[in-house]
Formats: sequence, structure tokens, C-alpha cells
Amino acid sequence: MTGEADPEEIFRAEGGILILSATLGEETRDLFIGESGLIEYVGTAGAVRYGRDAAVTIDARRCLVLPGLVNTHTHAAMTLLRGYADDMPLPQWLTEKIWPLEARLTGEDVYRGTRLACLEMIRSGTTAFNDMYFHMEDAARAVAEAGIRATLSYGFLDMGDPGKREKEYRATEALVSHVAGLRNSRIRAAVGPHAVYTVSEEGLCWCAGYARQEGIGIHVHLSETEQEVRDCMAAHGVRPAALLDRCGCLTPRTVAAHCCWLERGECDLLAARGTAASHNPTSNMKLAVGRAMPYHWLREAGALVTLGTDGCASNNSLDMFRAMKDAALLQKFFWNQQTVLPAPEALAMATEAGAGALGIGPGRIETGAPADLILVSTHSADMTPLHHAASNLVYASTGGCVQTVICNGRVLMHERVVPGEQEVLEGAAKAARDLVERSRS
Repeated sequence: MTGEADPEEIFRAEGGILILSATLGEETRDLFIGESGLIEYVGTAGAVRYGRDAAVTIDARRCLVLPGLVNTHTHAAMTLLRGYADDMPLPQWLTEKIWPLEARLTGEDVYRGTRLACLEMIRSGTTAFNDMYFHMEDAARAVAEAGIRATLSYGFLDMGDPGKREKEYRATEALVSHVAGLRNSRIRAAVGPHAVYTVSEEGLCWCAGYARQEGIGIHVHLSETEQEVRDCMAAHGVRPAALLDRCGCLTPRTVAAHCCWLERGECDLLAARGTAASHNPTSNMKLAVGRAMPYHWLREAGALVTLGTDGCASNNSLDMFRAMKDAALLQKFFWNQQTVLPAPEALAMATEAGAGALGIGPGRIETGAPADLILVSTHSADMTPLHHAASNLVYASTGGCVQTVICNGRVLMHERVVPGEQEVLEGAAKAARDLVERSRS
């Protein structure tokens, strides 16, 4: 079958996938994906070598083939809050709108919201994400059904309360045990201390020790606002990065989101510890945090910098193509440097760097790599002409250009068709309506 065949047949087929005549860089290449879920061949003789072995053949003559995008910071189930509260000062936004609604969330809400998030990410080319929220066992159920990869962490907040801290310990342990019991290679657990202003030093130290004991990652917010930095220095005598380091939370398995208010020395510290910084430009601009992540300092220090969207309450979109453009433009504008964060680097942040931060493969199209890849149409107005692919992808295109999505060797979307989409949309819309109604009672 070819790209012109009934897309539904591709979702039902079992066996190898042969992709013909895709554009990889500046060359035309065939790819073969084996039943192992790995890329087994990248070359020019795919039809001859694998034509008989393929259960699915996709004609990719008008497509770029790229690694699947990796969203390194989000709160997926917040899709249910999309558009609920916009254009407000941050303190009122949180206390009057977001937190009251979140207090009414159920496990079913998180399942529906995460299922919607997975659908949106698939439709815009994301094959893996790093998530922190609540009722995460239900989030894991949604991810398992959707077919993409996720690293899931329970949002640990003890607010300095010893009693609540004990409950957070148990909730974190329960999620890690649950994910291990799933035995699903696409789903991993991490520890999720929310931030230095919501987690005590005791809690941060426990999170670091538990992550080390279990050999899993850490997902944390870091220096998102200037007030966070001021409060940390007043309470602990050091800036947030130093406090996290003192507690053992800065490791090669840590993803630190935002990092807007880092100083040069903190950038050096993250690099020395091997900690990845997740840039979330759209959310940072919308919430007016006052400063852009110092991308150039982090890169000069040798730190790994990745890309995230944050949740839909503070971004409204999970489209990583939009995030790439926003990142590149925000860096140029804020730091008054036209050359900072060029398009190829923005694309690498969303692919290779993100995959490296989550430990899910090289994030490149190469033999032996996990078959997490997307086909992006070049036959559209915003991709024409195609002088430089990276430039078009970052500055001109959106997730709507993605035609096919494959994760772990399984086709999740083809020719813009995602099986079960309507049911996901209807279920999420109802969950959002019911959540708002409960919050008013």
C-alpha cells in the first residue's frame, strides 16, 4: 500500500514499515522500520531490499522526514483549562482561576485531559513529552492508549507541612510503582518536586534521594520569576539553583523548566551537573515573567537546552512548531542579538536535545535509533519555496504541516488521520464542562 491508500489500513497492518523517497537533510532516502520498533535501514535501495518484508509502504516523495519532536515540560491534563483564564496577572490567575479548578480535578478528568493532549501532540508532530501533574496513574492510562512516549511525574508540593510531605512521599512512590508495573517501554516515571517555593528542603532532599535510589529522573520548575529568586534568597540564603544543588536535585537526569532568571554562574552550575534546561518561551511571554531564559549563557557553559510548551492554561497550545518559532524570536528580541538561537539550533532543541534529556534515544534519523519520526509535507504554501528546510520548519510552518507520525514503530497518524479522534474530542469537551460546573457549586 502507498500513501494514497486508505489510511485506516495502515493502522491495522502488522509488520515492517517501508518509507520511500523522503527528504532527509538535502538527500532523498528510504527508511525501513522493523517490528522491533527501531529504524533498521536508511539508504537508497529500500524498495529492493525491503519491499517484500514491509506490511506498510508509505510514499514520502513530498515530505521531509524528521525525528519526532520532544516536549520537555508540560502539564498535559491542563488542556481542559485551555482558554478558561487568560490575560490576567499571575497571582490572581493562579489563586482565583487555576487552583480552584484544579482542586476539583478527578482521575477521570486527568485521563480525558491527557488523552486530548496526546491527540494534539500527535497531530502536531510530538512523539514524547515530560509531564508533571496529579492523578498520574490516569495520565499513564491515556498515554498507553495514545501510543506516544511520556515521562510522568507526580507534582510534589508539601508547602513546608510535615503531614502533607508524608502524603507526597507516598503519592510519588505509588506512581513509580504503578509505572513499573505497566511494563510499557514508552512510559517512564520521574520524581516531580514542583519548585523551591512549594517544596521544603526536606522534601527536596527526599526527592533527590528517591530518584537516585530508583534510577529515575527529576522534573522541577526553576527560577521562572524574579519573585521566586528573591523569596529563595530571603528564606535560604542562596538562589534557587544553588538550593536545588544543595539538596541533590541537579543531576544528569534532571530537567529544570523555565530557567528565566538564571545568572551566569548558575548556567555554569547546570552545565557542570549535566542538568537540562527546558525553555518555555510562549508561557513565559504570556505570563510576563520579565526575562527570557539566558540561552546564550547556557550554551556557552555547555549546558543542554531543550524546549517545552508548559500547560495549556499558560500557553493554550501544545504545538512544538510554534514553540520553536517563539523561542528563536524571543531570544533575538530580548537579548537584542539577531544571531542568537538560529533555526537549526531551535530544531535541535526540539528533537535531539529533548530526546537526550529524557534518555529516549539519539533524537536523530539513523540506523538503530527508535522509530520515533514524522513526515512533514513540503507541498504547502508555508513550505514553498524550500530554500532551507530548517528555516521553513522553525519560522514558517506549524504542526498542521505534519502528515504522518510514527512512534516506537507504530503509525499513530497518517495523512492527518488519527484513529478515535472524535471520541477523544467529545470526551474531553464534556470533562471540561463538568469540571467548570463543579467548581461553581
